[in-house]
Amino acid sequence: MRLYLSSYRLGDHVDRLRQLLPPRPRVAVVANALDVYSNEARRSHRATVYDPNAELETLGFEVADLDLRAYFAKPGPLAERLAAVDFVWVLGGESFVLRRAMALSGFDTEIVRRLRADQLAYGGFSAGAIVATPTLRGIHLMDDPVVVPEGYPPETVWTGLGLVDFSIVPHWRSDHPEAATAEKAVAYVEQHSVHHECLADGDVVVRSGDDIEVLRLA
Repeated sequence: MRLYLSSYRLGDHVDRLRQLLPPRPRVAVVANALDVYSNEARRSHRATVYDPNAELETLGFEVADLDLRAYFAKPGPLAERLAAVDFVWVLGGESFVLRRAMALSGFDTEIVRRLRADQLAYGGFSAGAIVATPTLRGIHLMDDPVVVPEGYPPETVWTGLGLVDFSIVPHWRSDHPEAATAEKAVAYVEQHSVHHECLADGDVVVRSGDDIEVLRLA
């Protein structure tokens, strides 16, 4: 299994990401954690604040968007799409919305199957890293578990994908708007004895096979 889980954007260890991937990998960018925002707001954010596709393209990657909403209740076509990529990069935003999208599309089941077979690699930052863990408990102090975008059911999914055996709290003690709520999440997981890793912006978790490393800010 190959994972690259970051607190914010690509973090400070892009060289390790390259080591996980083939030359000029085909990448699918999943932005469903941002489905709480209008399409116009998302386009504006991508144009003026952060364009993940452009960031990945500067590394020589072949990049295309993968909107899980197009595959709700359509796991077959999604499996075909995933068969054509080497790496899935999952953006930050609302963790609970993202987890719902993964469940509704069957992405959660399919990505775990393909990762276990080493058919692709998974990466994500903030929400994209959080959902890779066993549980989203504690993250309810950072993200809203009941916010429901149009076309989504109201049920909250609390379990993660279980790709690592610990929770991840991103933006810990960082210059980020969620740094204060990250402290609250850390207090919660500590109080409830949840195995966890606190990631500052720049930190990443890398998994290659059974080996898992937490790489701190350079």
